[in-house]
Amino acid sequence: MSTARLEAFSDGVIAVAITLLVLNVVVPHPPLANGRTLAGELGHNWPSYAAYVTSFLTIGIIWINHHVMIGRLREADRTILFLNLLLLMSIAVLPFATNLMAAYLTQSSGQHLAAAVYSGAFFVMGVLFAALNAHILLVKHPMLTRPLPAARRRKILLRSIAGVVPYGIATALAAVSSYVPLAICAVLAVFYAFPIGSGGAEDM
Repeated sequence: MSTARLEAFSDGVIAVAITLLVLNVVVPHPPLANGRTLAGELGHNWPSYAAYVTSFLTIGIIWINHHVMIGRLREADRTILFLNLLLLMSIAVLPFATNLMAAYLTQSSGQHLAAAVYSGAFFVMGVLFAALNAHILLVKHPMLTRPLPAARRRKILLRSIAGVVPYGIATALAAVSSYVPLAICAVLAVFYAFPIGSGGAEDM
């Protein structure tokens, strides 16, 4: 199958997921009772903004890196399509995980489980992205549009796998703090925003 159809479908799913994130940012509706102010209500909703920005950046970076990953291929086989479908499924659940994190981050009950679900969703997404990348770079490398040396393919794959461990750590630390997983996920979003070295987007 041509990769054009795969990318078009993937772009649609990712676009919907990233758009749904903003629905979790709630507008304080007037009138505000008991002396509450709009500024105070907006400040009180900071978990929604933090979770939104982290998830938006992560999905946006996944979209960029997904484009680069699939762009290396001349064509896609059935295994690539199936792995890509699983990856899209993990991305589509991120708006739910983001909403859960925003709602429970500052609560006294349920906040640890919400943080575990949030970082765990990123962990699953990272595992599936790495699995797809590994299949392309190690198994299906003869299908690449241009040959890449084995050392170069391993370097690209290592960067892809690098985020899986921190996401796993973030999920484990959710039992201790609901804030640390969000911070780790935010740092990883910044990490993946930059390509390795100075080679540009093809290094992702």
